[in-house]
Amino acid sequence: MPGSFEMLYQAAALCLTYPDDDFRARLPLLREAAPQLREFTDHAAVTPQGELQAHYVEVFDFRNRHSLYLSRWRDGDTRRRGMSLVRFKDLYRAHGLEFTGEELPDFLPAVLEFVARTGETELLVEHRDALEQLRSRLTAFGTPYACVLDAVCATLPSASSGARP
Repeated sequence: MPGSFEMLYQAAALCLTYPDDDFRARLPLLREAAPQLREFTDHAAVTPQGELQAHYVEVFDFRNRHSLYLSRWRDGDTRRRGMSLVRFKDLYRAHGLEFTGEELPDFLPAVLEFVARTGETELLVEHRDALEQLRSRLTAFGTPYACVLDAVCATLPSASSGARP
């Protein structure tokens, strides 16, 4: 089905952002648009808003072990990371998009939104190792966010192949 990956990436981007009131309002649509994320969306639908927000902060804000910033996985907080961030912005610009978000351009939800809009998976494929590490750590941590990374990683070619499923 054309566009199915793009729909998944857009839904995953929304699931990986801070769960504000808009997120709660979008849950029924997210559930229908991306069945691969139902484990997460079903959990979010029955979890009180404050609890969901506290869990997000616990998982993503207090632990660099679960960083949503892709270049941090490869570059850490080094000078190289600055060059990586410029590359993200340059790629967005090359596709006619100007990055103006409050987050850095390597923020996974921003990257997923970019891929959903353009169909260009280069950044996800390039950061496949980081996504797999994040997925593994979220799974070990026991958070429902792991299924979001499971779904995204399942769309990417394996490390040994170059083809998209």
